[in-house]
Amino acid sequence: MSKFNSNYIITMKDILREGQPILHQETQEVSIPPKKEDQDTLRCMLQFLKNSQDPKLAQKYHLRAGVGLSANQIGLNKRMFAAYLTDEKGNLHEYMLINPKLISHSVAMIYLPESEGCLSVDRPIAGYVHRYERIKVKGFDINGDEIELKLRGFPAIVVQHEMDHLNGIMFYDRINKDDPFFVPEHARSLY
Repeated sequence: MSKFNSNYIITMKDILREGQPILHQETQEVSIPPKKEDQDTLRCMLQFLKNSQDPKLAQKYHLRAGVGLSANQIGLNKRMFAAYLTDEKGNLHEYMLINPKLISHSVAMIYLPESEGCLSVDRPIAGYVHRYERIKVKGFDINGDEIELKLRGFPAIVVQHEMDHLNGIMFYDRINKDDPFFVPEHARSLY
């Protein structure tokens, strides 16, 4: 029985930090339809993201603001994540995705000029993380229904970051070791 039920409030103490082995392992697929326990966990993860972006709740529970959270970041070897963010045009994106698969992507790449951050990384890391500008992802929603997402810009970056977590890849693994600010031919800054 998971502790991540509808009454549980995820805080920073629940989030594993870099160095934990589970953050560097490929996660296991979740059974479809998802069990109630997995649905409750996803709702809990999404609520954490909402809480972390609410200044009063973030202060009350000492939360760092986050836009995405993968199950392995809270110690669960499950292929699922939650994301809650606003895109460049101010549109709200809210996802609880199970067993996501990248099915197509653009040649064009983008990166965040200030690099990426991660709830599991407590130190600043400089360098560009190149992501596909547009992606198409298939997976299952919280009810076990198959969904397909077409994303571009910041939402595409966030979903790729979370899918990397599910594959045991940290964002800084994608920074060029020899030249952290290298920009390949097909890449541009998001902002």
